[in-house]
Amino acid sequence: MSSKLARVLITLLVVGGSLSFLFYTTLAQETEFYKHVDEVMAQPDQWYGKKMKLHGFVVDNTIQVKESTLEYLFDMQTNGRVVRASYKGVVPDTFKSGAEVVLGGMLASDGFHATDMTAKCPSKYDPKSATGAAGGGR
Repeated sequence: MSSKLARVLITLLVVGGSLSFLFYTTLAQETEFYKHVDEVMAQPDQWYGKKMKLHGFVVDNTIQVKESTLEYLFDMQTNGRVVRASYKGVVPDTFKSGAEVVLGGMLASDGFHATDMTAKCPSKYDPKSATGAAGGGR
C-alpha cells in the first residue's frame, strides 16, 4: 500500500470518526421522548430524569393553584394510568379539567415537573348535535 493511500485512509478515518462523535453527542443532548402517560407510568423508574413531552388528559377537579403564584398542580391520565404534574407559568386558555395537554419536562419520583405546556383546543365539531340539527329541520 502506498503512503499516499495510507494518508488518505487515515484522514478519512479521523474526519469520519470526529463527525460521528459530534453527531452522536449532539443528538444525545437534544433527544426528547414523546410519550403518553400510560406508557411512562407502566415503568416510571426507567423514565426518571429524561427529557420528554408527556401527553395526557387533565383529570377532572384536580387542578390546584398555589395562592398568589403561577404554580399549578394537577393530575393527568391516559388509559387509566395517572401522574401528578406540576407547572409554573402562564397556562393556555384551554387548560381546564378534561383538557388534552402536552407537557415538556422531566419525570421524578414525586411526579412530572413541566417547564412548558400546550393545551389542545377541543374539537368544535360535535357529531351528535350536527346530525340532530340537520335532522330537526325536515
